[in-house]
Amino acid sequence: MIKEITPVNNLKGELTIPGDKSISHRALLLGALAEGKTEISGFLPGADCLSTLECLRQMGVMIERPTETNVIIKGSGLNGLKEPSQVLDAGNSGTTARLLLGILAGQRFFSALTGDFSLRQRPMGRVVEPLKQMGAQISGRQSANLLPLAVTGKQLHGIDYLSPVASAQLKSALLLAGLYAEGPTSVMEPSKSRDHSERMLQFFGAKLHVDGLKVTVHPGGKMEARKVVVPGDISSAAFFIVAGLIVPNSELLIKNVGINPTRTGLITALQQMNGQIEVINRREEVGEPVADLLIKSSDLKAATIKGDIIPTLIDEVPALTVAALFAEGETVIMDAAELRVKESDRIAVLAEELQKIGGQVQELPDGLRIRGGRALRGSLCSSHHDHRIAMALAVAGLRTEGKMQIADFECTAISYPGFAEDLKRLCS
Repeated sequence: MIKEITPVNNLKGELTIPGDKSISHRALLLGALAEGKTEISGFLPGADCLSTLECLRQMGVMIERPTETNVIIKGSGLNGLKEPSQVLDAGNSGTTARLLLGILAGQRFFSALTGDFSLRQRPMGRVVEPLKQMGAQISGRQSANLLPLAVTGKQLHGIDYLSPVASAQLKSALLLAGLYAEGPTSVMEPSKSRDHSERMLQFFGAKLHVDGLKVTVHPGGKMEARKVVVPGDISSAAFFIVAGLIVPNSELLIKNVGINPTRTGLITALQQMNGQIEVINRREEVGEPVADLLIKSSDLKAATIKGDIIPTLIDEVPALTVAALFAEGETVIMDAAELRVKESDRIAVLAEELQKIGGQVQELPDGLRIRGGRALRGSLCSSHHDHRIAMALAVAGLRTEGKMQIADFECTAISYPGFAEDLKRLCS
């Protein structure tokens, strides 16, 4: 599907963002491992989260969906999963694949895990290798670096793992495996990655301790069902935050957004670039900080974004890159090599697609260099089947001269099924 985006003069209105993708995944997984009935409201019904839901169903978990955004899980405890009769399909979801590997490694049954074409090209070795150190038996393509993977469940033992990168997926997989291990499992990161797993494991009753950059989980705890309220996803809000900043005469109120401090790097970076973003109505829901965001159009200034802030905005770099196109001066994004192994090589793809519309964008080994202030022209661009690339191009199209056309736009359903409708409403 090709989506046309027409330039607009302003954006006005209020918006409630769909549920957080990371939290929705984890609520499903921990609800399945807990004892009793877990009720989730605000669930994100995107393709990625539905992949996790279907994998759990294949392992015998009883899951009901009274509405699209409400889920009821009947958990049977840590040892309640059953051997799947067919290959588990993670679809396009790296979170599904990597977190499930942690759970599957400690089961007493055999399982096989695959994904779509894109996911089968994404590396799994970062998770597989430390799981093998815990005693996991995992085999597959390229020495178990690529899906499909076969997992023969084993008794695991705890390890003290020094992670070479700050990765929430790696950390989460090891903590989930640690629930099934003999002895404690610790993960030490070089900098803080998103901590939704730690918060939710504690919320469900797991024995977990956080000491700075080190997280330790102890086996033997009993997790009990909970009611989970999922806040809006800041990674989805990112595109409307940037849209409100770059489109003149705009004012947007984005409601009920999760502002977990391990996820708010985009807000910090955009405020550093002179973006008018006001965080109001702060509160806490289910152990997660939540707020409303008031966005006003701004004269953005270039900045250098690198170092420890990068893990806190890694998924928001496509949106940040669009903001940089409209900032005065040269913005440099560094230390973000992780972007090369997302749904696409986001560094290469952003450079390629933004150059098509006249952006002065240079690809760096670990990031991008963007010269702002140039007139942009609408063009035929491709999402490369990457949902965040598609939404970033749509936001850029609000300020191009002439219509923007985006091929394969339907991939936005992976994380934001109603993105096009919400954008249209704010433009009218």
